Order: sequence, then structure tokens, then C-alpha cells
Amino acid sequence: MKITSIETIELHIPYTTGGSSDTGAWGGKAWPTADVLLVKVATDEGITGWGEAFGYNVIPATRAVVERILAPMCIGRDPLQIEPLMLELQQKLHIFGRGGPIVYGISGIDIALWDIAGKASGRSVQHLLGGGRKSLPCYASLIRYSEPAVVAENALRAVSQGFRAVKLHEIEVSPVRAARDALGSDIDIMLDVNCPWTFDEALSMSAKLRPFGLRWLEEPVWPPEDHGTLARLRAHCGIPLAAGENAATLVQYRQMLEAGAVDVLQPSPAKMGGLTELRKVFSLAAHHGQAVVPHSFYDGPAFLAAVHASAALGTDPLVEWRFFDLEARLYAEHAIPRGGNIDTPHGAGLGFDPDPEVIRRYRVP
Repeated sequence: MKITSIETIELHIPYTTGGSSDTGAWGGKAWPTADVLLVKVATDEGITGWGEAFGYNVIPATRAVVERILAPMCIGRDPLQIEPLMLELQQKLHIFGRGGPIVYGISGIDIALWDIAGKASGRSVQHLLGGGRKSLPCYASLIRYSEPAVVAENALRAVSQGFRAVKLHEIEVSPVRAARDALGSDIDIMLDVNCPWTFDEALSMSAKLRPFGLRWLEEPVWPPEDHGTLARLRAHCGIPLAAGENAATLVQYRQMLEAGAVDVLQPSPAKMGGLTELRKVFSLAAHHGQAVVPHSFYDGPAFLAAVHASAALGTDPLVEWRFFDLEARLYAEHAIPRGGNIDTPHGAGLGFDPDPEVIRRYRVP
């Protein structure tokens, strides 16, 4: 089997979030739509794989990398030789950086190749990875609202849909207090602050946040790769720490673990090398006795990749579900949590292909 083409497909899908939100805090400008960069890999045996590369405001750069740099290096190659091909791409392109659009593009192709491998063998990706769970618990990952009343309203909305854990993206104390007051003590609350603070600021804020019994505090310090500062904070803040969404290589995850920086690792399959690297993070974390909860703030193949990896490799799996009300979903009624749990796809490959009608309606040039 040979790769015959690699195509990028950009989708812009309108969404609402249950109130005004601050998506401009993530990437410099607001997200009027949920933007997806699909990577479609075709083969000479008629098997097509679907991947997803990060994403949003960086899509133009990632798309150019896939089309102009990565695709010519992959066409004509054996799609089932995933790890050797991915290693070759990373080694040949490392001079352009070990993160960012190069690795985002590699991630999208890698996920598509795992989809092909599953379809070629008639097995699901989670079974290729050695697992077989039928369903997984999810947590609702909310947008940043800032207004305490709106935070409480949407946290309650998530719980009404069956979620037993909610992640906030607030950076002030009052919205977190509002969520805890609304949800009571039986619902887990996590807080992702997206790397805003110095050590002293993070230590001060953690003291204010401790009364709310957070399951974890996510990415509290700037810069995110300062594992030493993160480890020092973990030793003193009294709240479990999570990080890893912004790491891009297995070495960075190892350094994070060896520094004692985190309680929960959060590799993002669309940003750090796809399933080939993600499975290695699970193995590494198991060696150190730490949990892995992948960052999966997506709705496409990267989300499915996180579900399959968690089902196969997670010791206490939990799936991040982006709590958006989308105008249309890429897999129609499939791959959606119900009652706070998601069924693990058991069809070949990732289990589902994107809906052609959704692609037709929301595709942009």
C-alpha cells in the first residue's frame, strides 16, 4: 500500500457557549467559529484515513506546512510504517523547531495513518493499542466567561447533562467560587488558567483557590515549559497540578515528570505528534506512577484519538469534552457523551469518518 495524496480541509463551524465568552484570551483574537483543520490521507488501495492538526488561529501556517512540506515527503510511502515515517519527518525537519506548525502537521498525518492502519486490519485504534473499554467518563470543559453568574449557570447546565466533573477556564477567584457554590461538594471542578502567573502570583492565587477543593489546577505558571517553577509550586500550593497541553516532544514530558512538576499529564494529540507519541507518554507516565488525561478540546479525529488512547492505555481514564453548542457536529450523532459518558468507537480505525455534508457546508478555501 502507498500514500497517494494528502489533503487539508479547513472547516469553520458556528457555535454558542451559553453566554458571552472570552476566546480572545487564547491565541490573540476571538474565535467566532469552531475552526477545524482535517488531514485526509488517501492510498492506492482505496483506504482513506482522517487526521486533525492544530488549529484555530494558527491554521494557515499548519495548513501550509502539511501541503508544501510534509505531503511531498509522505506521498509514495507505506502508510502502515507509521513510526519509521514519523521519526524520519521529525528528524529531517527538526531544524525548523520541535513544536508549532511542523509538529502540528505531523500530528494530523499520524492520526490519519493510525486510522488507515485500523481500517486495513479491520480493527479499532483502541484495539491496535491493546485496549477494549466500552465507555469512558467525560468532563465538561467550559469556555472562559469571567462573569460569576454565567459561570455558575453553565456549570449547572453541564451537570444537568450528566457530567460529574467540570473544568473552568477562569483566572479570577469569584467565578470559581460561584461554580462551587452552585455545584456543591459532589461535583469535581478543575481549573485551567492558561499559563498567566509568576511563581509568587501562582502561590498567592493557589492559597485563595484551596477552599474550593479543585481536582487540579492546570498550567498556572508562565512560561509553560518552566518545569522547575512548576515543581516548586506543586510542593507548596496544596492543589494537584496538571500540565502538558503545550509540550511537544516526549523529552519534555519526561523532563516534566523527572522534575516532579505535575500530578496529571495532558498531552494533546493534535499538537505533540499524534497517537505514535501519545502512546509513549502513557507508558512514560505509568513508569512514574502519574495520571494521563489528554487535552482533547476538539470534536474531530484528534478527539477520537484521545478517546481511543485513553480507553486502551489509561489507568483511570477521563475524557475532556469541549462544552460548545455547535451548529453541526462532524460525526453527526456519534462520538457525543450521553449521561456524562462516551461510548468508545469500535468500528475499524477511529470508528467514524467525518460527515460529507458537514464538510460541504462548512468548508472554507
